[in-house]
Amino acid sequence: MEGQKNILVTGANGQLGNELRLLSSTYPAYRFFFTDIEELDICDSDAVSDFVNTHKIDYILNSAAYTAVERAEEDADRCRRINALAVENLGRAAAAVGAKVFHVSTDYVYGGTHYKPYEESDDTAPCSVYGATKLEGETLLFKACPASVVVRTSWLYSSFGNNFVKTMLRLGREKSELNVVFDQIGTPTYAADLAAILLKMVTASEAGNFRPGVYNFSNEGVCSWYDFTKAIHRIAGITGCQVHPIEGSQYPSKVSRPFYSVMNKKKIKTTFGFVIPHWEESLSVCIEKLIKP
Repeated sequence: MEGQKNILVTGANGQLGNELRLLSSTYPAYRFFFTDIEELDICDSDAVSDFVNTHKIDYILNSAAYTAVERAEEDADRCRRINALAVENLGRAAAAVGAKVFHVSTDYVYGGTHYKPYEESDDTAPCSVYGATKLEGETLLFKACPASVVVRTSWLYSSFGNNFVKTMLRLGREKSELNVVFDQIGTPTYAADLAAILLKMVTASEAGNFRPGVYNFSNEGVCSWYDFTKAIHRIAGITGCQVHPIEGSQYPSKVSRPFYSVMNKKKIKTTFGFVIPHWEESLSVCIEKLIKP
């Protein structure tokens, strides 16, 4: 179509990538190129540059990431290649052609010790390899391509892929009892809502409201993993599984996880006028998709 803008979506087979794929049909003014490792290895700087040039890319939505938080502690080099160096590759390729990058980061860049919601200007203090590499990716991206947006999100789930919601649905049906951490506090994010926000930010850019920088995004509200699990089971109608609250110290983990990673979303709401659904509202939408006949 004449005048179409071209959007490269990386990590297209993941939760967020699949949600972006679903939404793409409602954006006919854009031509989408959905890629994962088979179509484009973002760790290969030459391949990224060639792809961006050949397809005349205007926007890059980077949803590719190394997200195996525990495994990252023993696989730090690969984690850094994907979460940091590959992001730099995307930034350099974008800057060379005047494209803009929208990159998804994580609440793990914060220290997780606050008592009030984190703002984008708060100090970062990642306590894991995963968090450190995601923060490095942000830094390298802005250095390579100042015309970039970083969206930090948390507790991502969807009807696609493997995630906490699907695991708790399965375990709730298989087990009579579950122990779930109650002293780690944050906010779930429905990947479909994040996908919608990213595409709205792209259209805002087209309308002259491009605002580079870092933004927090999750659904509204606050909960623990225990509260989240109870809501999952209630909404899905699972009644035969007793869920017990436990402390994070009782859960075996190689990784120090944030105890408090609630994020303040005032900046993204005021800059773009977004209205964000409460996490239980979005959870109901996702579970309906997962359990409908």
